[in-house]
Amino acid sequence: MVLPVLHGPFGEDGTVQGLCEVLGLAYVGCHVEASAVTMNKLTTKRLLVAAGLPTPRFLAVTAPEWASEPDACLSSCLALELPLFVKPARLGSSVGISKVVSAAALPAALETALGYDDLVIVEEGIDAREIEVAVLGGDPPTASVPGEVVPGHEFYDYADKYLDDACQLLAPAPLTGSEVSEVQRLALRACDVTGCDAMARVDFLLDRREGRFLVNELNTIPGFTSISMYPRLLGLSGVSYPELMDRLIALALERHARRQRYADASLRPLAERSG
Repeated sequence: MVLPVLHGPFGEDGTVQGLCEVLGLAYVGCHVEASAVTMNKLTTKRLLVAAGLPTPRFLAVTAPEWASEPDACLSSCLALELPLFVKPARLGSSVGISKVVSAAALPAALETALGYDDLVIVEEGIDAREIEVAVLGGDPPTASVPGEVVPGHEFYDYADKYLDDACQLLAPAPLTGSEVSEVQRLALRACDVTGCDAMARVDFLLDRREGRFLVNELNTIPGFTSISMYPRLLGLSGVSYPELMDRLIALALERHARRQRYADASLRPLAERSG
């Protein structure tokens, strides 16, 4: 049994999960495909849009596009209207992310993001509250009570997450009953669309102007520290930390056994022919 406690590339993006599959090991968390899909913010956004789930407007910028047609890239980005968030498409922990409030700052933000990835996603900035829901796999899966992140900086950046205690984590979030039901529904739907089968933290923006939830991204290996939202929200939803670990391990063992049965079934015709 492997319990990945890794964030970002080579840990959360399906590579370690794929290694476990090759070695025939059960592992906690989402399977290879869901891990890879949700690590790529652009792929995730496209799946959400295709499924009719609300998400901020966005576009992609690649390193070759920026190198060959910088003016066209800037024009396309600014068509989304300021402010903008510029992010490496396949990274986590808010590394390389910039909030852009002026056209003059956009080139530097793109250069920063392209220093971490050759694929960048540019999103419209929305005046919103940051809401999170923990989802635990099962039949049916569990969507926790929502929590709220109140950033201590201009947005919930790397320093807020790891370096200081400026942000506030409100659990549960101050929401109405109907808002809680809606964000839980969207969280379960987002996990279904992206194939997250074991655990995920689904991050939302609650648009202050329009009052609607927008799916921002999914994290398949959410934090498990003493202040992390994922175990905290599930604890408030009646799933204690020991029970959470037991359920995650049980889900991993069940999936491993199921995949082994399918593998044996697929190999049986070959064995019969060779016999």
